[in-house]
Amino acid sequence: MGTTDLRSRLQNVFETDDPVAIVTGSGSPRVGRVIAEELSRRGCHVALHANTSVDEAEQAASQWQQRFGREAIVVQGPLEQDATCDAIVDQTHQHFGRLDILVNSAAIWTPTRLENITGEEIRRYFQVNSVASLLCARAAGRHMVAQSSGGCIINLGDWATVRPYAEHAAYFPSKGAIEVMTRSLAVELGANNARIRVNCVQPGPVLLSDDISQETVNELADSTLVRRVGTPEDVAHAVSFFCENTFVTGVCLPVDGGRSIFAPDGLQIGRNTG
Repeated sequence: MGTTDLRSRLQNVFETDDPVAIVTGSGSPRVGRVIAEELSRRGCHVALHANTSVDEAEQAASQWQQRFGREAIVVQGPLEQDATCDAIVDQTHQHFGRLDILVNSAAIWTPTRLENITGEEIRRYFQVNSVASLLCARAAGRHMVAQSSGGCIINLGDWATVRPYAEHAAYFPSKGAIEVMTRSLAVELGANNARIRVNCVQPGPVLLSDDISQETVNELADSTLVRRVGTPEDVAHAVSFFCENTFVTGVCLPVDGGRSIFAPDGLQIGRNTG
């Protein structure tokens, strides 16, 4: 399918030649960056959110502007601070004059034994992984409610919230909240503007660490029904589907190769795989 066809889909959905998206956690070259690039390819002006990876984000923005002919800007701030959520969303809306898509992609995760984790660390997990997503959605919702074309919010959860593994006792609860949050936002924002849709993508396993052995990669592939490890592009395509399909809202979609419903030999293979 040509670039023109891809662009026309989102242009038709949002009734504008210039749809606008903001993707949190898209500064570093991880899943959020790939999502932002895919939305730019599909005709969106994009705001990349970064906290520390600002230089990388600006380089990506410059490259995409040349490649896709769509404007890309960088908005900065730590999601540990509530004010950042309003600031980056409002800055995006002020710059482009509208906001059609919000993707809550930012997240933190570090393996930590339960007996070693502190209350401060637990609160940080919930702040970045849960509270910030809700506050960004609140800020975006204010603008989308006022638009006749509404808007689309996509949250990134995690496939393993239904089958958590050890040493992530704060991460998984913070990500588990995303599923309920998605449904609640779909109901509340949809009641204010029926053209606002809220959905969730639950990735995994994708974007493995460079230091993971080939043996582990093979184990992870074998733990899926499709016998391969996923890619950030798989997640980005799911996000694009939610952006384009106007009859889907309140849905949490595992993009995990069937891993959430399949355990080979009845065993759970747990890794910090992202």
